[in-house]
Amino acid sequence: MDGDQITAISAGVNQRGVRDHNERLIMTLLQRHGAMPGSDLARLSNLSPQTVSVILRKLETDGFLERGEPVRGKVGKPSIPMKLAASGAYSIGMKVGRRSADLVIMDLHGAIHGQSQLTYRYPMPDLILGYLREGITKLTLGLPADHRNRITGIGLAAPFEIWNWTEALGAPPEESVTWRDVDIVARIAEFSDLPVYIENDATAACRAEHAFGRGRAFRDYAYFFLGSFIGGGVVLDNSVLEGHQRNAGAFGSLRTADAAGNPRQLIDTASIYLLEADLVMAGKDPSILWQQPQDWTTIEPFVAAWIERTGREIARASISVCAVIDFEAIVIDGAFPTDVRARLVEVVRDSFASLDTRGLIPPRIEQGSVGGNARVIGGASAPIFAQYFLN
Repeated sequence: MDGDQITAISAGVNQRGVRDHNERLIMTLLQRHGAMPGSDLARLSNLSPQTVSVILRKLETDGFLERGEPVRGKVGKPSIPMKLAASGAYSIGMKVGRRSADLVIMDLHGAIHGQSQLTYRYPMPDLILGYLREGITKLTLGLPADHRNRITGIGLAAPFEIWNWTEALGAPPEESVTWRDVDIVARIAEFSDLPVYIENDATAACRAEHAFGRGRAFRDYAYFFLGSFIGGGVVLDNSVLEGHQRNAGAFGSLRTADAAGNPRQLIDTASIYLLEADLVMAGKDPSILWQQPQDWTTIEPFVAAWIERTGREIARASISVCAVIDFEAIVIDGAFPTDVRARLVEVVRDSFASLDTRGLIPPRIEQGSVGGNARVIGGASAPIFAQYFLN
């Protein structure tokens, strides 16, 4: 956390009939701050010690919490910190990307217990749904038998209106448009009775950063994630904002211009697929961009030029979003090596400082920390957060 304090969560209420909210509040505090005794939970939640004690006993009995090692003070009885039980709940997450789909099963701590990947020229519904169907069976079998009934749902993270990105996908228009007519939830219901949560992939990545990464240090921030396409997320008052159409933070659609001054969108000037195109034009194999573990050192000249262009574009986009909302930070992450992320953030900082910021309070510009798995982790987080935590 680099010395940053984790910001606080809003208080609870003591009235009868709101136990579900208060249970979620207690679990959210433990997820956000880590293990702590009931006295600390009562202070942070503004609930009475008796109310907290009752909630903790119930959550422990239900398998969502477990006791830590007693902590002895100078006087009195030792305090017993409570913490989330990793095996209290699991979820399935899938990310649909331009060149690959990732599938994971994740526990209540955000730890991945199994992961697979499917690569393709471009994503199509039947291919993706077939992969999900087979993958759920394999991942479920990887859990202990008595934990398999704790899977809470399926979270799918995909680009919003994927059929509108035909050129960037590289798919024939007559094929990519089939996404528009597919009822994903109904198709998944044909082979699974788990509840399904569908989220914009960049919003999902933002949720992962806010729950498990650097985002916990900030109350209000704009989040940029660079995959094949650039996207974003918005966090206000410690909550990931989904928006009325579930498309908040669609920063890829921000207006900009290309090198010739022609009007474009940010997705057309600051995405990894542009680096891929540069490599193809130079006769280089672009698959190096997606190989794991990631190492882009052999294509350094292309990477350096891409970082400079992309950093300037994100700086200009940051000016635009901060003119609308007074963000305290801009958080940047993506599907690239950590050294590339660090260099990109430095370029964004330098470029931002050179721009006209009259009327604005410049935000902190920071690296994210979850990395390339952020979208699939965020997807897997959706069922768990919807059922057990407060946003």
